[in-house]
Amino acid sequence: MSAPIALPSGLVTFMFTDIEGSTRLARLLGSDYRPVLSEHRRLVRHTLSASDGAELFTEGDSFFAAFADASAALNACRRAQRALAAHPWPAPEAAPRVRMGLHTGYAEPVGGEYTSPEVHRAARIAAAAHGGQVLCSATTARAVGPLPADVTLLDLGLYRLRGFDDRERLYQLIAPGLERQFPRPRTADAATHNLPNQISSFVGRQAERQELRQLVTANRLVTVVGAGGAGKTRLAVEVATEPGGRPRAVAVPVSRDAGRLVERHPDGVWFVDVATVTDPGLVAFAIAAVFGLRPEPGRPILETVVEYVAARRLLLVLDTCDAQPTACAEVITRLLTGSRQARVLATSREPLGVPGEVVWRIPPLSAEPGPAGGPSDAVALLLDRTVAARGGRLPDPAESAQLHRVAARLDGLPLAIELAAARLRVLSVAQLAERLDDVLGVLDAGQEEPVGADRIAGRRHCTLQATVTWSYRTLAPRAARLLRWMSVFAGPVDLGTVQWLLDDDPLGPLAVLVDKSMLQAEPAAGATSYRMLDPIRAYAARRLADVGEEQAARDRHVAWALHALQRAYLGPDGQPVTLSLYALDPLADELRAALRWSATGGSARRGLQLASGLNQWWRERGLAREGRLWLFRLYGRIAETGEMIPEAELAAAYHLHSQHAGADGEFGEELRFSHRAEAAARRAGDAGLLARVLAGRGASLIDLGQFAEAEQVCREVIGWAAANGAVGDALFAVYSLAELLCRRGALDEAAEVLANARPVEAARPAERGRRTVDMLLGMVALARRDLVAAHDHLVVALRSRMRYGFHRRACDTLNAMAVRCALGGDPTTAARLFGGAQATRAALRSTAGMFDGYWTQEQDNLRAAIGDAAFDAGYAEGSRMSLVEAAALALAVEHPDLAAGVRWFVDESAGVGGDGGGPGPG
Repeated sequence: MSAPIALPSGLVTFMFTDIEGSTRLARLLGSDYRPVLSEHRRLVRHTLSASDGAELFTEGDSFFAAFADASAALNACRRAQRALAAHPWPAPEAAPRVRMGLHTGYAEPVGGEYTSPEVHRAARIAAAAHGGQVLCSATTARAVGPLPADVTLLDLGLYRLRGFDDRERLYQLIAPGLERQFPRPRTADAATHNLPNQISSFVGRQAERQELRQLVTANRLVTVVGAGGAGKTRLAVEVATEPGGRPRAVAVPVSRDAGRLVERHPDGVWFVDVATVTDPGLVAFAIAAVFGLRPEPGRPILETVVEYVAARRLLLVLDTCDAQPTACAEVITRLLTGSRQARVLATSREPLGVPGEVVWRIPPLSAEPGPAGGPSDAVALLLDRTVAARGGRLPDPAESAQLHRVAARLDGLPLAIELAAARLRVLSVAQLAERLDDVLGVLDAGQEEPVGADRIAGRRHCTLQATVTWSYRTLAPRAARLLRWMSVFAGPVDLGTVQWLLDDDPLGPLAVLVDKSMLQAEPAAGATSYRMLDPIRAYAARRLADVGEEQAARDRHVAWALHALQRAYLGPDGQPVTLSLYALDPLADELRAALRWSATGGSARRGLQLASGLNQWWRERGLAREGRLWLFRLYGRIAETGEMIPEAELAAAYHLHSQHAGADGEFGEELRFSHRAEAAARRAGDAGLLARVLAGRGASLIDLGQFAEAEQVCREVIGWAAANGAVGDALFAVYSLAELLCRRGALDEAAEVLANARPVEAARPAERGRRTVDMLLGMVALARRDLVAAHDHLVVALRSRMRYGFHRRACDTLNAMAVRCALGGDPTTAARLFGGAQATRAALRSTAGMFDGYWTQEQDNLRAAIGDAAFDAGYAEGSRMSLVEAAALALAVEHPDLAAGVRWFVDESAGVGGDGGGPGPG
């Protein structure tokens, strides 16, 4: 303006404007920039003159004006922005984006200009704005009169302007025709992070927090990979915000550099949730918005972001990258190659495949007890959320065991635990635990299923179903089929097992499932195993049924289970080897799953074959009752389907049922199924099978206390088997006969019978690991008070039984070794062994058997010899031992040949050891 102008004084409103990114726009338009700049000036100047604004100067693309009335200044900005937005510019990228700032304060013009600090405050307010935005100070907002109904001032909060120590409350003009959504103002105190505040407490994961913090400190790109609901986001945010260097109750080396990540990145720690991004091309825009960047005319937004990051030391927390994996990988690559000090902490259900990426797989919450015996991380989270769900009331101490059961059943998956705690508002812990066979149904009850891609992105963690669907929908057909079929497994499996199940090379789809965190890979020295978290297994099992593959997949699993069971009885060369029940322990869960299908939807005949293979395992692990229940279910399945079962297989099933019933103390049921087995075996016409069935009859009669009848049956069976070429199948009758002979003091005959049975036992791989001949010869030696022979036989029997996993029978041998110690002058060890044997027997819920009276008698003798106090102290000490510890104690007993002052044979008139008769009830 060439003519002198009248400048307002007193309460003056100052206005500053400029074009955002003017330099870039000038380079983009070249010679076309001048007309754009001129037209911009014309439009702004027109609104100034129409609003009684005094233009002080124009420099380049900026304006500085003063108003006597704050309302007029605000109206001028509104009109100018609308005029700029409505103007027909040569091209969309040529439209200038003008930022405007207003501030009101007392000022007096001197020599045609203002020197008040209020001018500088107005300039700083304009500098904090974004293109297309109008900001004003609190004094301007107060000075403005009543606003039109469609115009408002939005309070943005307090900010510290550059060059000013105090904080200024900034307002944004909201009016029709003006943009409303902008990044945070560009001020000096811009937040050093935008990490989301958490409502609930963070529980556990101390070791994982320390490890992840160190990885982020040492590497520029770390991707936290895990299944949906594994707690990736929560852990990443916690690591980024928590102070470092605090004492930890974990044995993890602490890096001096692994401090608070917010403090280590002076240019900020910025969080971007990619799950809210609906298009791959918008990932860079989402990051730009977090950084406070706006698109520049004619320039890709990613270039703007890279330029901004280039000289800054910041950490970008990029969450849920699996929502847009390709776009995230591209953006991360450009950011890291375009800067030297920027770092990225990403979370995803699969690795991004970016060079230099460190993939850190988040483990499930630990089920191990915490420091000082406290609850595990999984239980601690369940406790914390249960207290919240129940209005601050702590669970009853009686619910502790059930809480541990629920936490273990949920495989340490945080989302599942959170949902489970929510269910405890309406269920007791015991009721919840009982319903977890349908884990998806019980935890998702009452939750709405997300509908549509947008709602799934926004509510992907509302239900377990939605969480797993988020990953499942990204799978190719082969990987999806593999996931469904692997749901039939109850636990970890190796590569060979997966290949056997599918009859195909599964490596490709298996790698996809591991990368997408649908399977957990657990490397070991020998081979890697693959495990599916239980909530994912439940989801995959539903899909398996939905697509009509359940029958085929589960029948295949049963076939694999039978194959694995058969291999446990064979060596590498395919020949039978001494049965080790330890080989069956790892198969237990898989065999139960196969039995469950056989009893509900598969072949009962195959189920009976599985049960037969687990015959001794059930009894030796104290699970005879479970074995009986499975057999009853299989009988029901046979009745339901009418499946034809060969008589020989029925006889074998009835025979093992009889043995289970005897071990479980159901002696009437034991004899009843023994007779059923005999009838079926006779119909089958198999001499060996009939000999095995009849050989077990003696044990049934012994359990009923019919000793004379039992001895007669045993002798008849042994004779019949010898005449029919089935001597080995009558081995149990030999054992029972030897026990009966020993009981009534016919020790020589018992020893002879056992000596003849030794080669027969040695020739039978399924029986020889028990070394029953040595056990009973040890009992004969004890009855004779021959400590050397007793020690030799019992040590052989105990060592073999422990080596091959015959735990129930090892308890008998421990009792026998206790008697040997009592007779050998070591009453303290004897009392400890008696206590150890009884503790294990009680844990196995096993009946004491024929020698129960003998053990009781010997304990009474020992108590009388050393006194109640000494016996009870030793017995209590032994009862606290595990079976392995008690066996080690027994095997460490010195041999009588080496013990000083110990007689090989004990005087039968001695006080400890009884009357010299055979062991038994008498």
